[in-house]
Amino acid sequence: MAESQTRRGRQSPEQRRSQLIGIGLDMLTRRPLHQVTIDEVAAKAGISRSLLFHYFPTKRDYYAEVVRAASRRLLRATRAETGEQNTVEGVVAGYLSFIERRHEPYIALFRSAGTDDWVREIFVETRAALVDELLTALRLVEPTELVRAAVGAWLSFAEELSLEWAQHRVGTREEVLALLIGALRSVVPAEPHGS
Repeated sequence: MAESQTRRGRQSPEQRRSQLIGIGLDMLTRRPLHQVTIDEVAAKAGISRSLLFHYFPTKRDYYAEVVRAASRRLLRATRAETGEQNTVEGVVAGYLSFIERRHEPYIALFRSAGTDDWVREIFVETRAALVDELLTALRLVEPTELVRAAVGAWLSFAEELSLEWAQHRVGTREEVLALLIGALRSVVPAEPHGS
């Protein structure tokens, strides 16, 4: 009852946008993005469909904000286990933990066959940010394009292995984490390279 009253109460535009994005994120935990309807989101928020479009001009704008929020969650997760110092172990552990908890929405968002171009674009931006974070954790200040590409290729490997482990529990978490970190350090040693 209190949730219903809060939902329907007056909110600032920022609060309402956050609420609507949160509803979309919650729905993503149970189904793919293309199955989340604007009518359902509006009903759950206790607002009209037309009011939702006041905050997000088009359906695609709304979906894009939800996907961006999901991407931000992934990036925050890679920082959550690092403490005050950004370490390779912390970034990789955060990534693995995120995939473990949210592998189904991750697959639904970024791995579905019919993924739209704009979703792929957000995914590419997210991967680039992850590469930057890993390069920082590796203490590589001016990496070459080859080193950057190598970390991106490692990320593809990490995604496959993390999803396989999250879905089928092949090996223990510690084994998977050690394999991921070892592979990254084999591909790109944590020492500065020439630019």
